[in-house]
Amino acid sequence: MIVKNIIVNIAKFLVLFVLLICSNMAYSNNIRILPIDNAKFIVGQKFDFLVEFRNNNLQRDSINVTINGVNAQEFFNKDAIIWVKDNITSYRINSVSFKQIGLINVEAKTSNYNSKITYKVVYQKAKKSAKNVILLIGDGMSLQAKQMARILSKGIKEGKYNDILEMEKLDKMALITTSGYDSLTTDSANSASAYATGHKSVVNAMGVYEDSTSDPFDDPKIENIVEILKRKSNKSIGLVTTANITDATPAAFVAHTRRRNEQNAIALAYLKQDIDVLLGGGLQHFIPKENKDSVRLDSMDLLKYYAKNGYSISFNKNELLNQSKNAKKLLGLYHNDNLNVYLDREILKNPEVLGKFNNQPSLLDMTMSALNVLSKNKEGFFLMVEGASIDKQLHKMDWQRATYDTIEFDKVVKMARDFANKNKDTLIIVVADHAHGASITGTYHELDGKSGREAVRTYANSLFPTFEDKNKDGFPDDPNPDITLAIQYANHPDYKADYRLKYTPISPTIYKDGKNIANPKANGEEYVGNIPQNEDQEVHAADDVVLMAEGIGSEYFKGVMDNTEVFFAMIRAFGIDAR
Repeated sequence: MIVKNIIVNIAKFLVLFVLLICSNMAYSNNIRILPIDNAKFIVGQKFDFLVEFRNNNLQRDSINVTINGVNAQEFFNKDAIIWVKDNITSYRINSVSFKQIGLINVEAKTSNYNSKITYKVVYQKAKKSAKNVILLIGDGMSLQAKQMARILSKGIKEGKYNDILEMEKLDKMALITTSGYDSLTTDSANSASAYATGHKSVVNAMGVYEDSTSDPFDDPKIENIVEILKRKSNKSIGLVTTANITDATPAAFVAHTRRRNEQNAIALAYLKQDIDVLLGGGLQHFIPKENKDSVRLDSMDLLKYYAKNGYSISFNKNELLNQSKNAKKLLGLYHNDNLNVYLDREILKNPEVLGKFNNQPSLLDMTMSALNVLSKNKEGFFLMVEGASIDKQLHKMDWQRATYDTIEFDKVVKMARDFANKNKDTLIIVVADHAHGASITGTYHELDGKSGREAVRTYANSLFPTFEDKNKDGFPDDPNPDITLAIQYANHPDYKADYRLKYTPISPTIYKDGKNIANPKANGEEYVGNIPQNEDQEVHAADDVVLMAEGIGSEYFKGVMDNTEVFFAMIRAFGIDAR
């Protein structure tokens, strides 16, 4: 018993020690410098420079911050703002940039402490500049999610696929790492922010480095690709998603906030940034609080402001297709929140699921409309297209709905490739922002009377699935054939595993007695979760994701690359000098 107690106490001490280390990781010798060590900038990229000193008795005249040995205020030719709050002394110089390429050595010190970090400033230009860049993000589209789509869309016979996905035909490929600077496993805000800015951030944040204050809007900003293009070019900008248009991925290309849920503010930020095309869901963030469907806390009717600023506004598929022929700017809001997924919207068409939003455009409709408008600009454009519900359905452990949305996303890749074939000065990038722990174990069938885990067929028993596509539209005729895929999850809450299609979507968990439990209304065998019980759905994985690219500047992608490099590849392809 004594030995056991000693072991337990040692374990507790180690846990506390690790937590203490983690809480101090952002500070080196009681000093935190933002942006962080090894941050990489394109020359001329604007950012806010912040040094925080954790010291109760710090005298201001003891602070010394230098850039390449020169006083920071002199280096940037700007005065620093210095203030003290909650025992943190902040030294901040806003909206600065580096004018020359090379290594930048930063040192911050007081009479008692000092900290040194290094930045890298680059300028690269492709041999030929791209007029257009199309970035297609399959949210949560891990390698396995792509393979599920390939099996259902293209088919497999005697171990060989009948074809591969359109995205898999792009001629350049790389593996992309996904972690933020605060954690191994990221979320969509942090990961999309890396693509948008070339800088790491923290979970739930976009376009900022996290400071010590509680205000979600005062964190040090880093300029994103949209802001750089707006400042240094006349290119048009488009953001298209099957999610709420103010959701994390599209928002990361405009917003600067530590809290991704500030969606009402993000809806206004799009207008201030004058984004040319905005298509997706999220009507609830644009209408005043007096409307019963609104989630705004004020009486602002953003639709009126958008209309005054020249936007053609559509609320259904027919309006979008008509407006996109002649409109100069588009705002499309086709659901209060996220759009319904392809399977429910285009195949099952259950009125109880769709509700009043029974004429939503597809991701194909929205992308085609965006290209129609953006391509009118002779200076070119940047377009981000997100297949958002690949992620959202994997969270719900509904792999069939996730897979149909992956197939829809792949058809958008085909549309982008067709555009690029006609417009040779275009770069196409297809990538996920993070992964999910869903894996193909084998196949599943109940033809011999077995069910549940005993009907999961592995190795030699994993007969090929019987999905068919007789009408050749790229989608299986029946999403629920006799022999289907056995999809299992590495990171799940308590839930019931049912390998068959749920014709009506259902949450895998319910909250009861202070914890999340398997939804008793769900079918299948119940499995005990392997993640904390406060999690109500399957969670992201830290796995690398696949990037595929083609066109001007695509040679940049090769091997294993950090997610921030996607930003540098796009800037390089455009040939933008941000000075």
